[in-house]
Amino acid sequence: MSRSAVVPVATGDLTGEQAGGRAAGRPRFYREILLIALCYGAYSLVRDLVPRNHTAALSRGHDILHLEHLLHLNVELSINRLFTEQRWLGVSANYYYSSLHFIITIGVLVWLYVRHADRYVFYRRLIFATTVLALVGFWLYPLAPPRMIPGFVDTVLSFHTTGLYESSASPVASVSNQYAAMPSLHTGWSLWCAIAIADLARPSRFRWLAYCYPAATVFVILGTANHYVLDAIGGVVTLGAGYAATRTVRVVVPRLGPVSRVFSTDTGGSTVN
Repeated sequence: MSRSAVVPVATGDLTGEQAGGRAAGRPRFYREILLIALCYGAYSLVRDLVPRNHTAALSRGHDILHLEHLLHLNVELSINRLFTEQRWLGVSANYYYSSLHFIITIGVLVWLYVRHADRYVFYRRLIFATTVLALVGFWLYPLAPPRMIPGFVDTVLSFHTTGLYESSASPVASVSNQYAAMPSLHTGWSLWCAIAIADLARPSRFRWLAYCYPAATVFVILGTANHYVLDAIGGVVTLGAGYAATRTVRVVVPRLGPVSRVFSTDTGGSTVN
């Protein structure tokens, strides 16, 4: 077969890709907006379809606390008490929990698209893969958050502040499933943001500050009694699995690409032997 008979398949992520490993062009804006909107719609739909057997989900919550007790990780209750005793902390955490999860993630995506087009596609794939894996976790392991377990205080209801699930007026209340807790996407997405910023931000000596965001996020999800420590660990593991899946796709797809274009030849589409 002649060399001209095979044309590598484009990944579909970039336009204006250049040869020789140079930086690829920026993805089309309208296409990215449509893709993100479709993926978010699918995320909202699947998340809301998570089975809602309260008794089973509550039993899993007690199992998580028991396991954390054995591992000496059960710090949720003490942190939750701190947030309920300090009103300013509890109220601030409620707004943090219900808003920054989306605002900062979207902001980092926009920043990558505008300032770092050559890395944007990789990070977009990574967060999509992480989210898909998290949805699988929500479906397989519906889990009642700590705020549903006696002894914990629901800071949203306690302080009557707008939260993710408390008010029907909340922009995401209609798609919120309260048993979609394991793994913690708040943790996974915030760590994704930190890694992207630390990877590309300048000057480099301040990159460590990016990791203050996921650290604060874990503190908030525990203090508001929305997640367990193991949920946060699950979020980190899911991001790692998303990275592995993303790297696998980047290696496998280019190797399969020429096969699908075997009929793209210089002789009008016929196979050249």
